[in-house]
Amino acid sequence: MYLPKHFAENNVAEMHALMRAHPLATLVSDGPDGLNANHIPLLLADGKLQGHVARANPLWKDGQVVGEVLVIFQGHESYISPSGYATKAEHGKVVPTWNYTAVHAWGRLRVIDDPAWISAQISALTAAHEAALPQPWAVTDAPPDYIEKMLGAIVGIEITVTRLLGKWKVSQNQPAANQASLIAALAARGDPMAELIRQRQQ
Repeated sequence: MYLPKHFAENNVAEMHALMRAHPLATLVSDGPDGLNANHIPLLLADGKLQGHVARANPLWKDGQVVGEVLVIFQGHESYISPSGYATKAEHGKVVPTWNYTAVHAWGRLRVIDDPAWISAQISALTAAHEAALPQPWAVTDAPPDYIEKMLGAIVGIEITVTRLLGKWKVSQNQPAANQASLIAALAARGDPMAELIRQRQQ
């Protein structure tokens, strides 16, 4: 990932927060047929990314993954119009861009074909995403025989994270006047990018 210094995010807690807030990751692996990408919700726990894939997915089978995998988490993103910059009225030397936040994580993929582990992982993943709902659903709400059948159709995966790279491209390269005017423009339309820019204002 191209990463100018002013866009680098080195705070591990910030990166972990993005990974938890945007858990649907793109898992990129290399194998016999070249690069492969899977979109998988992953739960971060104790420095490990845990999830599951369909048993029909060849990702988990022997020889399908060579070396490390790359896991990409995409945070909030926004189109940035030149009309939001204060300097547009001064000299017009402005162009559109895209602001975004992202985290890349590397590690080795481990397959866990263990019903007890998979059941615990599913319960933890479900609890994390149901907690804020008015009537949270739990795995135990479904008939046990149905859940047993569903569990048999998936395989667990775990990636121990060995390296993290974070990029917060949120207008740090703009002068203070443009940052302020952009925050106002984005806030007026309820775009969360306004707060991300404010947090890293010059």
